[in-house]
Amino acid sequence: MRDLHVKTRIKPAQTRNRVKRERKPINWRPLITWGSRLVCGLAGLATVGGICYGGYRYLSQWEFAPLPLKEIEVSKLQRLKRDDVIAQAGVRPGDSMLGLRLRDIGSQLAKNPWIDKVQVRRYFPHTLAIEVVERVPVAVVNMGFLYYMDAGGTVFKPLTQGDSLDYPVITGVAEEDLARDPVGTREALKGTVALMEQLRRGKGFTLADVSEIHLDKGFGLTLFTAAGGVPVRLGNGGYEAKLARFVRIYGELREHMAAVEYIDCDYLDKIIVKKG
Repeated sequence: MRDLHVKTRIKPAQTRNRVKRERKPINWRPLITWGSRLVCGLAGLATVGGICYGGYRYLSQWEFAPLPLKEIEVSKLQRLKRDDVIAQAGVRPGDSMLGLRLRDIGSQLAKNPWIDKVQVRRYFPHTLAIEVVERVPVAVVNMGFLYYMDAGGTVFKPLTQGDSLDYPVITGVAEEDLARDPVGTREALKGTVALMEQLRRGKGFTLADVSEIHLDKGFGLTLFTAAGGVPVRLGNGGYEAKLARFVRIYGELREHMAAVEYIDCDYLDKIIVKKG
């Protein structure tokens, strides 16, 4: 008699021990309530903001504004006149304090070439303060037309009738250079400012002994002496050491500059004097 063997599939322990759980329904009511309150709050804020902005626009355009401008303060000026600054700002006593557009006032004043920086503040109830930093010319740049340049190497204003010419003259820069490479040209011009500072502090040969500073982006800077217009080549950088070597021989050369063609100081240990 045969034994009957019955194969029984044994489920994994994880399957045998699995308990069928009933899903609990999600209570959406708190979420819906919270969302409704959030939407209502945002709508309320938008409404209040709209009302405030509308009130601001109404008051700022009201002919008889409750906060009229009474005092216009302007910082100390060197070249510009207070009345001209106020006129360019486009403000006057009686204007609404709420209606003043400070950014527009600052942008309008920044169009003046003599103004480097400007800051406009409003002090309630009745005061507007305008703080101006003026540009100070340190040289005249000859680009076909004459322009003032400040210590930052910025060419900022064409000379007009009445403007002073009592500044060092810089040549070798064209308007095309400023248009094509404004950053590089400005950096090169800042090099002339560094050289002028060295000359101002110098002894034996100073800025008063220079009639022109010529700029060449490849060969660097060349001075032209006031006596005889002799070119003194300085190259790029190291101006203090080069000028110190030049001063040692300038005293002897001064009386004979008419016979000198050029002087080359762009060496580490020597100076070349070429006689004509």
